[in-house]
Amino acid sequence: MDISSWPSDLAYEQWVALPVSGARPSARYKHAAAVVDEKLYISGGSRNVRYLSDIQVFDLRSLTWSLLKLKFEPNADKSEDSGLQEVLPGTSDHSMIKWENKLLLLGGHSKKSSDAMIVHFINLETHFSGVMETSGKLPVARGGHSVTLVGSKLIVFGGEDRSRKLLNDVHVLDLETMTWSVVEAMQTPPAPRFDHSAAVHAERYLLIFGGCSHSIFFNDLHILDLQTMEWSQPQIQGDLVSPRAGHAGISVDEIWYIVGGGDNRNGCLETLALNMSKLVWSTLTTLKERHPLASEGLSVCSAVIDGEKHLVAFGGYNGKYNNEVYVMKLKPRDSSHPKIFQSPAAAAAAASVTAAYALAKSEKLDFPQIIDLNFNGVENNVPKKDINIEIEAIKEEKKALELSIEEVRAENSRLREKIDELNCNHTELSKELQSVQGQLISERSRCFKLEAQIAELQKMLESLQTIEKEVQILGRQKSALEQEMELSAAQRQGSGGVWRWIAGGA
Repeated sequence: MDISSWPSDLAYEQWVALPVSGARPSARYKHAAAVVDEKLYISGGSRNVRYLSDIQVFDLRSLTWSLLKLKFEPNADKSEDSGLQEVLPGTSDHSMIKWENKLLLLGGHSKKSSDAMIVHFINLETHFSGVMETSGKLPVARGGHSVTLVGSKLIVFGGEDRSRKLLNDVHVLDLETMTWSVVEAMQTPPAPRFDHSAAVHAERYLLIFGGCSHSIFFNDLHILDLQTMEWSQPQIQGDLVSPRAGHAGISVDEIWYIVGGGDNRNGCLETLALNMSKLVWSTLTTLKERHPLASEGLSVCSAVIDGEKHLVAFGGYNGKYNNEVYVMKLKPRDSSHPKIFQSPAAAAAAASVTAAYALAKSEKLDFPQIIDLNFNGVENNVPKKDINIEIEAIKEEKKALELSIEEVRAENSRLREKIDELNCNHTELSKELQSVQGQLISERSRCFKLEAQIAELQKMLESLQTIEKEVQILGRQKSALEQEMELSAAQRQGSGGVWRWIAGGA
């Protein structure tokens, strides 16, 4: 691969390891990452149970790494020996967001304990670093949380605190006032978790995917409407997604890309893409076993190089710590909407198709389609005949969509009938199961009684055997006595005969 022209050498939607010139940073995982001006910034992380504090910069043009040397912010509190004090403490499981000319680092696990979440900053122009003062209701210190930028606000969700307590709370940091607030959301929130991913769609919907508790790995998707402040768990279409934690996610336009992750036994090989407007999962590509990107604790960012959008991934752990840089060139997507969306009637028909796959509370949670009704871009010299042809084509597409709607409705009716039938079968099977369970209980009771009777009979049998032995002994004793008595009688008879013979002779 030619370093000077590597972006043009890439195939679409394939991960490629970039050749690196010079030294590489330490391999690591659970670091934080951001791309600014064609440079990938890596902050901290963990390696062999050791927290890292360095800031590494990868130039996506020259394909070289460099160490960013930070300086203390002027007038910062340096009560400790500045020769021993690190500008940034070693931290892992934190988040990094670009805001104006700064990188903001939020939370994470570190040797330096704190009760509340700390916000560090790095000024990309001066390389000064320090702690930003915040006020309001500060969230408890945590790691493995998610941080999402929505306008001028940061949305923090979940994570794990210093005592390993799992969290599912929502906090907002207003970057204009640096004030924290707590979100009191309605409906059922996601289960407490950490090492999940988050994204925002249409500047209104916060999406939470995956993560884990201390015993369960999740593959669920939850949505928080930031206007109504209501949680929901929508119905998802498309490919089946395996549970995972420690994955990385980044949204580009309407697509949310998910890379890596695992369940402590296996790494996830597929790179996923969620269409956030339609809520449909698809598998973009599948990696080979033991691939460095099939790791937990990796990072993924987006970058625009030569006018094309790329994903940039780094680090992770899959039994081995990684420090490779991988890129994927994304296929160009037509940002303009299809012709059918130029007509309000056709747009309504398309919206009806989408409604067939709507969320459980579609009136509040169905992501709005952006319909461009601006005809200013159409030249005035377009022939009327061409416009009529276009209108006829739109009408035909509308009819096709209406037929699709009817087919979807018919399919939904068939599915409802099948569901009803399955529910009836389930009810009957439940009754049969209860009957069988009752019979099983009575049979068990009979078995217990029989076992008790058998035990008593065994005891009686053992007693009979003992008695039989005693009878045999008594029989032998009786036989011996009878023999002795017979012998004694014989002796007495013999002695009497002799005396009678002597008496007769006399």
